[in-house]
Amino acid sequence: TVAFAALLVMLLSYFFGCFNGSFMVSHFIIRDDVRKHGSGNAGLTNFYRTYGAKYALLVIACDMGKTVAACLLGSFFFRCLGWDGTLGTLLAGLGCELGHIFPVFYGFRGGKGILSGGTIVWMIDWRIGLVVWVGFLLLFLLTKYVSLGSVWAGASFPFATWYFYPDPVIVLLAFLLGALILWKHRSNIVRLIHLRGRNTDENSCIGLRRLGHGPQPDPVRQRTRDLSLVPQPRQGGGDGPDPGEPAFAGRPSAGIPPHHRGFGLLEGRRP
Repeated sequence: TVAFAALLVMLLSYFFGCFNGSFMVSHFIIRDDVRKHGSGNAGLTNFYRTYGAKYALLVIACDMGKTVAACLLGSFFFRCLGWDGTLGTLLAGLGCELGHIFPVFYGFRGGKGILSGGTIVWMIDWRIGLVVWVGFLLLFLLTKYVSLGSVWAGASFPFATWYFYPDPVIVLLAFLLGALILWKHRSNIVRLIHLRGRNTDENSCIGLRRLGHGPQPDPVRQRTRDLSLVPQPRQGGGDGPDPGEPAFAGRPSAGIPPHHRGFGLLEGRRP
């Protein structure tokens, strides 16, 4: 029956999803647990923040590879039975997503499902993938907030699926998948509402400032910082530098790296 086939596909795909790339790379290669750092999630963003880009491609390959394998398995199984391959792909993707977020092998503590979910949309339809990923990238590039793009991905996926595949069962599964992603990002949504979310480089609301939103630099503190850079007269007189004075005193731009000069004053950040 269809119910048994759907359950079998989701169960097999769930075990595919349990092979969490961030956890496996951190545990078997780095000899650490990524969940002990940062946000505590076994996802790509937390892995990158914790360990850098050295092994990030390996995590991407693992999480995307398992999702592709699960979706291909579901589609092939349903097509062999004469049913809709898209339904099999979505069921397998949902099972893989559940395994990624709640892996039975790692105490049901996994990632938030963005990388695997972002792979599912391409496996269903490239048009849905464009809607989800273009919006994600635009929001990230404008604000530097991964979580804002992730919220867009979870919210836009079911509506894009409904537009291209107005089948009640497929739309229902898409809404379940989107709701799962949004639920995993509920704390990020709260922080974004209060403009307290963290972006990838840990700067405070730089992207939102560029759009005219978010907390702006305190003008009094900025003026004080500007005045502190003005050269002060030396008590001993003379033209030579004071032996106890830093080498860059009196020259605001001299001890500041070239790529930081002026940026701190414009953004209200300390160089």
